[in-house]
Amino acid sequence: MALLEVENLRVELTLRGNIAPVIDDVSFSLEAGETLSFVGESGCGKSMTALAIMGLLPDKVGRIAAGSIRFDGEDLAKASDKRMREIRGNEISMIFQEPMTSLNPVYTIGEQISEVLRRHQNLGAKAAHAKAVELLDAVRIPNPAARINDYPFQMSGGQRQRVMIAIALACEPKILIADEPTTALDVTVQAQIFDLLRDLRKQTGTAIILITHDMGAVAEMAERMIVMYAGRKAEDGPVEPIIAHARHPYTKGLIACVPHLHAELTEERERLVEIGGIVPGLAEFGANRCLFASRCGLRSQKCLDQRPQEQKFEAGHASACWHAEAV
Repeated sequence: MALLEVENLRVELTLRGNIAPVIDDVSFSLEAGETLSFVGESGCGKSMTALAIMGLLPDKVGRIAAGSIRFDGEDLAKASDKRMREIRGNEISMIFQEPMTSLNPVYTIGEQISEVLRRHQNLGAKAAHAKAVELLDAVRIPNPAARINDYPFQMSGGQRQRVMIAIALACEPKILIADEPTTALDVTVQAQIFDLLRDLRKQTGTAIILITHDMGAVAEMAERMIVMYAGRKAEDGPVEPIIAHARHPYTKGLIACVPHLHAELTEERERLVEIGGIVPGLAEFGANRCLFASRCGLRSQKCLDQRPQEQKFEAGHASACWHAEAV
């Protein structure tokens, strides 16, 4: 049995009296120690899927309308708030996008890491402090015994992100959700963060859900990937087959957007391909048609009349496109 099994998940938001399915019939699984990546533009449902798993949907506005989220056999979609508080940060942790806004500016780094350990591991103040120093050392922050007394503003962006990783891994969770973990960091620091996550996964066996729009990061970090568009799965399967032979025009467009360095500097570089148009608004989510059709050069009348059915290919590769063969 998989560590995490999400089946036919539907998440709805109620905005101005209208109901929008921001996650529309999404299914996937995650094995222990595996890295699964969610890819897509902003507004496609990647982070909302993570919030549903964590039980952090917007209060009074968001709800799980259908489907199940089974973690170690337990359906989190039906779990009580008390039970979710026990699981969050302990068995399933999340690294949020903005470390500066996620960390409390009036508490030291050590106090914020120690709080997680005291709450979930029942450690005393002294033991929690010692463990916090170990965690800072594990995420490669120099001189951790001194830096543990620093406040977030005294650290660089990359160091704050490392602190967020330390907090997320404090209780040795079975699943780590990394939501755009390198946002606003320079390329060198991004590489360091990905190296750190990869090493920590090897050491702890933690399964990782990586949320990103960076296809390069996906190729480097993940074994499997799910391409999301307008709250639906566009394509999913092992990373290498998808990158080599994308079966959905949206996936193909995302890959084509990645810049490549040419071997010869004198060679004229090709212009990057862009995906025309924008992600549809929430009012269009849930429509019984292909929501990518307005941006797709392969669209036909069938795309405008019917929602694409998922087609299966080799090695667990699947695509929700009427023209998957032509792609």
